[in-house]
Amino acid sequence: MKLLALKPGESVLDMGCGAGSIAIPLAQAGHSVIAADFSPAMLGTLDAGIEYYELEDRITPLELAWDDDWDLVGPVTKAVDVAFASRSVTTTNLKGALAKLDRTARRRCAVTMVANSSPRYDLHLMNAIGASVTCSNGFVYAFNILIQMGALPQVTYFESPRRDTFDSLEAGVADFSRMLEHGNEDKVDRLRDYIAQHMIENPHAGEPGSKGVPQGRYMLDHVRKVRWAFIAWEPVSAPRS
Repeated sequence: MKLLALKPGESVLDMGCGAGSIAIPLAQAGHSVIAADFSPAMLGTLDAGIEYYELEDRITPLELAWDDDWDLVGPVTKAVDVAFASRSVTTTNLKGALAKLDRTARRRCAVTMVANSSPRYDLHLMNAIGASVTCSNGFVYAFNILIQMGALPQVTYFESPRRDTFDSLEAGVADFSRMLEHGNEDKVDRLRDYIAQHMIENPHAGEPGSKGVPQGRYMLDHVRKVRWAFIAWEPVSAPRS
C-alpha cells in the first residue's frame, strides 16, 4: 500500500483482489475500490468482509478475469486513478494484462510479481538439501514489455516472511514434499533429515495462521522469505475516441 503512493480520495482497481486483504484497508483509508477477481468463492469471502466492515459504499466487487473483454464485463478506459495487481498476474498473455491495466488507469499502474523462486518453495531448504529450483523471470519480461510500450517503469524489491508449521516430523515431510518436483523427487530422505535437525517448537502453536488455520506445534529454525518486485509506471495509453 505504501508503494502504491495513492493520493487522498483516489479511485483504485485491485485486480486479483482475492478476499480483499488490500481492497478493504484501501476502502477504510477513504478510497473507492473496484475489487476484481475471477473466483466467485474469493468474491464471496470479500462480500462478507465488506458487510462486516460496512464498506458497501466504498468497494464494488466484480467477477473478472485477465482474459475477459474488459470493455464488456469490467472497467473501461481510464475508469480509475490507479490500477494494480498484487501477486495476481496469472495469465499467459502478460503483455495484454499490462496493457489492460495501463488503459484502465488515469495516473498510475503497478504490479507485484515474484522475483526469485516461486512462493511455494523454501529456497533456503532447497539449497540445503541439494534440490534444484527454477527462479521466475516473469518480472523481467514485464519490465521489458513496459519499456516496449513506451513506459518508464520503476522497480522496488521487498521480501515477505513466511512460516510453515506442522505437528510432527512426518507431517512436516509430507507438507514440504510438495516442493520436491521437477527432478527432485529423490530428495525425500534428505528432506526428512533436514527437518529433523532444524525443527523447533512453535511458540504460537494453536494460534490462527495467515489463512486462519491454527498453527502447528513445530516450525523450522529459519524464516522462509519470498522476494517480490513491485513495478510501477505512469499510463502511456490514451483514451479511445
